[in-house]
Amino acid sequence: MSEPDDDAFSAMADSLADSDVLDVLADLVRASTRHTSATEGGIVLVDAGGDLHVVASTSERAADVEEAQLGTLEGPALDCVRGGEPIEVPEIADRADSWPRFSRLAAEGGFRAAHATPMRLRGRTLGSLCLFSPEPGPLSDRDAALVQTLADLATLSVLQQHALDRSNALGDQLQLALDSRVVIEQAKGAIAQSMGITVDEAFTVLRRQARSTSRRLRDVAAEVLRAEGRMG
Repeated sequence: MSEPDDDAFSAMADSLADSDVLDVLADLVRASTRHTSATEGGIVLVDAGGDLHVVASTSERAADVEEAQLGTLEGPALDCVRGGEPIEVPEIADRADSWPRFSRLAAEGGFRAAHATPMRLRGRTLGSLCLFSPEPGPLSDRDAALVQTLADLATLSVLQQHALDRSNALGDQLQLALDSRVVIEQAKGAIAQSMGITVDEAFTVLRRQARSTSRRLRDVAAEVLRAEGRMG
């Protein structure tokens, strides 16, 4: 865990000008584990129909645990979005009565503690930033405050994307981000298969290509799929 300095926060704020909201969210969720005691994390957003979707994660393992919450309809991220308030879980096993299936899946993933922070906008909860740790215990007050700041930056990144394209309502903009995530996930799988690397490594390749050519992640991902004959 490293201590964020003013330059780090300036860089995060500057990144909000990036038109690729998914790339920004990926940076923010990684920052949440780099500067706190948590080791893994993910961001979920609410679509127009009220369903949650994973849009960013620190690893496939974190994405799997986030997806486990969505699949079982249990867990801190869901409770956080439903209530619009942070959810602190020092020991996930203690919540087995409330979250029987999620508690088991989290344990299988090697996680014992969790902390979910809402992404809020004028009383509306757009999603949550959820962190996990292999060790029991709550986040410190300092870490919890930092994670709320990062969640607020994540919300601002979504609003920034909305401001860049006023032709779409905010709900439509969120849906575009979710649709882009599907294309990116497919491209990660294609790259991993063709290069014989892990999906996490494939995402690094994809981001490097996008940044080196100053293009959006989704556009590079779509190009990969076209080259593989997986997209018309």
